[in-house]
Amino acid sequence: MFFLNKKGLIILIFAFTVIVILALTGASKIIVKHIYPLKYKEYVYTYSMEYKIDPFFVFAIMKAESNFRPDVVSRKGAIGLMQITPETGRWIASELKIADYNDNMLFDPETNIMMGTWYLRNLSDEFGDVKLVIAAYNGGRGNVEEWLKNKKYSKDGRNLDNIPYLETDIYTQRVLKNYKIYRALYAK
Repeated sequence: MFFLNKKGLIILIFAFTVIVILALTGASKIIVKHIYPLKYKEYVYTYSMEYKIDPFFVFAIMKAESNFRPDVVSRKGAIGLMQITPETGRWIASELKIADYNDNMLFDPETNIMMGTWYLRNLSDEFGDVKLVIAAYNGGRGNVEEWLKNKKYSKDGRNLDNIPYLETDIYTQRVLKNYKIYRALYAK
């Protein structure tokens, strides 16, 4: 059995009171908006409109990839806000006909968001499903194509019943959660 001493009881009552006040005043939504911000929204909205991608989806990806830090480099070498690998960056640059492209441009928030949003559109055109797009963004489009062909991972060849890479599975669930939260907080 669990017993609280006087100090513990006071702390518990105080914490409960704070939670109730936050809930009653709507302050909890303010706190959640601080955790799920709309950073770089001018770029996100611009390129989301251009490439016809839900801006809240872009925010959800950025939140999971870099937590909005433009200078982040992953252990696999992915760069910037949307964690684009140099190889993918060069491919996107060639598709978008960016003649003077170099990998350091991925540290620039506008360039990174533009390229990442274009890539989400490209994956959306191929897969047409948010979950598949997220899995391909993280685990690679070739892997998702193979998983869809394998009855072990996809019964119908159009949806993934399970994702064999644990990291990609966790990432996909995190982005879906982020996306749901962004839509709940900001969609009108």
